[in-house]
Order: sequence, then C-alpha cells, then structure tokens
Amino acid sequence: MATATLDDKEKKQIKDEFDDVVNMSASQIEKWLDTEESRSVGQKKDGDNESVGHKSGEKIIKILSKKANELSDNDFAHMQKVISYVKRHSAQEPDKVEGSNWEYSLKNWGHDPTK
Repeated sequence: MATATLDDKEKKQIKDEFDDVVNMSASQIEKWLDTEESRSVGQKKDGDNESVGHKSGEKIIKILSKKANELSDNDFAHMQKVISYVKRHSAQEPDKVEGSNWEYSLKNWGHDPTK
C-alpha cells in the first residue's frame, strides 16, 4: 500500500493530522464497530460482507494502539487515506446529522461528527 518513503517531518505531519481527524478512542471505535448501525453503511467490495469503512475502523484501532516509532509505512499510508476520507466526507454534511448514514460512515473511519 505504501508507495514512497516518508521522512520524519512528513510522518509527524501525517500523525498530527490523523490525531486531529480521528476524534474517537480505540475503545470507542471498537464499541461502535460492534453495532448494527456501523455494519449497515458503506461500500462493500465484490463478495465481501464487510464494508471498506468498517475494515478501516479495524485498522485505525491497531494504529491507535501503536507508539509513533512502531508505525509502518503501510500505517502511514492508511492514516493518509483516513485523513482524506474524513475531510472529503465532512464537507458533505447533511441537514440532519444524528442517526444519518453520513454520521455512521464517519464513525467507521474514527471520526464522530457530533463531538
């Protein structure tokens, strides 16, 4: 997944931005991913029962459990994907946030828009 080697400055920028957009703790994400609402949203790849966002939430939990010096290039690549998704999706805020697929999808990606 990782395409280029990042220097320490780039890694710090990605980590800082990731920490800003992911506003749920690992335990909050884990509890959320166990809900029916979490499993009810998102795009699924052919033949897969789990959505892309749900899988992303599982990766985010693993990333949050690591120390900064333990993060791999693949972790940083996923962190960049999370940052892009949350920013892009946040710009599409619906009139009614609470209980919307929009809210549920963002939570799968570690961002609670009601916070």
